[in-house]
Amino acid sequence: MNTYKERMSLVEKEAKALGKEVYDDSKQQKDPTENILRQEKSPKLATLEEAIRKSGLKDGMTISFHHHFRGGDKVVNMVVEKLAEMGFKNLHLAASSLSDVHKPLIEHIKNGVITKISTSGLRGDLAKAISEGLMENPVIFRSHGGRGSAIASGDLHIDVAFLGASSSDALGNACGYSRSENAKSICGSLGYALPDAEYADKVVILTDDLVAYPNTPNSISERNVDFVVEVDSVGDSSKISSGAIRDTKNPRDILLAQQAAKVIINSGYFKEGFSIQTGSGGASLAAVKYIRNKMIEDGIKASFALGGITAHMVKMHEEGLIERLIDVQSFDKVAAESLKCNPMHKEVTSVEYAAADDLGSAVHYLDIVILSALEVDVNFNVNVLVGSDGIIRGAIGGHPDTAANSALSIIVCPLLRGRIPCVVDEVTTLITPGSTVDVIVTEYGIAVNPRRPELAERLKKAGLKIVDINSLKEKANSIIGDADALPFGDKVVGVVMNRDGSVQDVIRNIKA
Repeated sequence: MNTYKERMSLVEKEAKALGKEVYDDSKQQKDPTENILRQEKSPKLATLEEAIRKSGLKDGMTISFHHHFRGGDKVVNMVVEKLAEMGFKNLHLAASSLSDVHKPLIEHIKNGVITKISTSGLRGDLAKAISEGLMENPVIFRSHGGRGSAIASGDLHIDVAFLGASSSDALGNACGYSRSENAKSICGSLGYALPDAEYADKVVILTDDLVAYPNTPNSISERNVDFVVEVDSVGDSSKISSGAIRDTKNPRDILLAQQAAKVIINSGYFKEGFSIQTGSGGASLAAVKYIRNKMIEDGIKASFALGGITAHMVKMHEEGLIERLIDVQSFDKVAAESLKCNPMHKEVTSVEYAAADDLGSAVHYLDIVILSALEVDVNFNVNVLVGSDGIIRGAIGGHPDTAANSALSIIVCPLLRGRIPCVVDEVTTLITPGSTVDVIVTEYGIAVNPRRPELAERLKKAGLKIVDINSLKEKANSIIGDADALPFGDKVVGVVMNRDGSVQDVIRNIKA
């Protein structure tokens, strides 16, 4: 007979077998007057200082940040200032990238709050100070895909992530745009913040737009968030397109863009359903305009555009020339607004974007990428991080990720910048190995990697000027002569990681 008493006897038996207690209704309580979802009742809402204390952060731990607000970011300086005020020391700052606006970090390095940095890039006074030997520990530089992989594998372990969000509800559903009328800042995709949110031990969302629950759709889920901090401002949206993201009216850049477009059109990869990514330089962005005209003329549509999405790409999508946009970072407000409204505009994590060890990452399906460079050498190696003066002044970004996995990687680079040669015997710092670079476009001719003879043949048949890369280096030398050796010291100020996790190069200090 299936009586209650008999069932409970079986319940006790099974509970014991599982090592569990038997459910006790008398221990359960329900108070209908308490609603955890009301904004003022959320256990996650805290001041910044409260969130830091409750996170369990200790000296020597790793904190992380994203750079989707680029030159307009306010979160890094705000948080590190508070950490200094609270007396923290010896912290490892792991940011997806750092820029001119983070100059205040110089003092926090000097006073011992920050003793280690991992990043994709450095710019401005902070980069100059580090290049001259400010830090005892070298900065670890990773590509965007490399950083995503390192976080996912645990090689880069994050104790507390501080992530700025354009909007969030009180439980931490957050994103880089807002549906409220009170939106103060938008940055679009939070692709570089998503691995931090998933893998960090503790996650703190900072937002200047606290909205009603639930904030949907969201990029970061409440299940990954421990604390929500409302602040006056997380960033200046007008500066997300600052720095290298620019249109160009420079005649040389326009010439380079036209040549790069011709390479693409005659490469054999320019056909129905091709995929593309452009870098942030003026010439590579301008090349898109010429490709667009040919796509319209030939009736060709692209399957997707990848990476940092710009207004140009959004326009081509809206015109029906690109079917989908895969966005790891929105490079302007037009792209950020498109992400908010358009279901064919997809946000991805840096792992989904460019991780070498993830076969599902989008770069594995990328046909064409157009990239810029500070230097290239006769072995097709590329430097995008250290300037001709030995000062760190850029970012690795997704440069080596996209070059390695695309079917066609094109580097657009002038022969000279002022009195500085851009085609050299050996790059100052190896960022993108020459084995992954297919074509280098200069205003004096196009060099094709000897590994790609079939590509060189196609371009020659199309009437393009194909030259040996050594002749480009010799041309630069004939104009300005040999460059003087840079006054590097013996201190290692930076370590460049390959996207597979191995050490690829080092950066030495430059004498002030």
